[in-house]
Amino acid sequence: MASVVVGAAVTWPRRTYAQQQPMPVVGVIDSTAPEVHPNLLRSFHQGLSETGYVDGRNVLIEYRWSDGQYDRAPQLAADLVRRQVTVIATIDGSASALAAKAATSTIPVVFRIGADPIALGLVTNLNRPGDNVTGVTSLTVEVGQKRLEVLHELVPAATVVAFLINPNAPFAETLSRDAHAAAHSFGLQLRVLQATTDRELSSVFANLPQLRVGGLVIGSDVFFNSRIEQLAALTVRHALPAVYQYRAFVAAGGLMSYGGSLEESYRLAGIYTGRVIKGEKPGDLPVQQSTKVEMFINLKTANALGLTVPISLLGRADEVIE
Repeated sequence: MASVVVGAAVTWPRRTYAQQQPMPVVGVIDSTAPEVHPNLLRSFHQGLSETGYVDGRNVLIEYRWSDGQYDRAPQLAADLVRRQVTVIATIDGSASALAAKAATSTIPVVFRIGADPIALGLVTNLNRPGDNVTGVTSLTVEVGQKRLEVLHELVPAATVVAFLINPNAPFAETLSRDAHAAAHSFGLQLRVLQATTDRELSSVFANLPQLRVGGLVIGSDVFFNSRIEQLAALTVRHALPAVYQYRAFVAAGGLMSYGGSLEESYRLAGIYTGRVIKGEKPGDLPVQQSTKVEMFINLKTANALGLTVPISLLGRADEVIE
């Protein structure tokens, strides 16, 4: 993959474009880190290839990584604008998409987010976004209540459930409000917990026993996305049934995941990026919604927690990891 991998540094490696000037350049802002989800990056590249573009052959991709830190997004977007890339693709997070939109009104921006782009102020109309911004949404915020429902189905005896959020997330308030509504509908007490740093994350889990919670829902967030293995390990260490959005959480030992298909939404974002490179205007490309929802269960973890997974859940799971 002919990419430049950058962290939080301000001085970027320089690339010589003397012989490659005609080649379009895609500036990708990812709010995690390069090692977090290589499968999703492959999906983005697959979408690009479906429109005829292959990194290093007829397009160059410049990556910018923020490692789950929201405050880095404006700096990364500004750097790509200074470099006058052909298109900016923000493939993991609302903060990156908002930063890119604020940084330029001329360079096309293709986002991939899990929230309502109108509510966030990214576009004013889904069918005709207008201006220089369009993209893809996946079912993330919308299925937050469903994650609580499947957890309740798995541990029906639990009367107190915790909900973990990053209060700095653009849609944290919506997630919290929806979780409270879902908990009320199931007759559950909800404890909303907050973490924005690794230290706070460890503190949250250390304090869980005194809250007497019987399960945990992890709110979708770029900070948590970059610490999926850490989250899975913490839930197992504290013997806490937990559900997150992503399969990677289950693959790392977490109990369950439920959410929109990330692979599909990344692929669609790659296709839109390729179409923009070909000359289509973002404002004329309707915002797409990836509607595929997936559920994964780690049966080994369930057994270790002494849980019997209902047949109803096993039958609906896209994959059961044993």
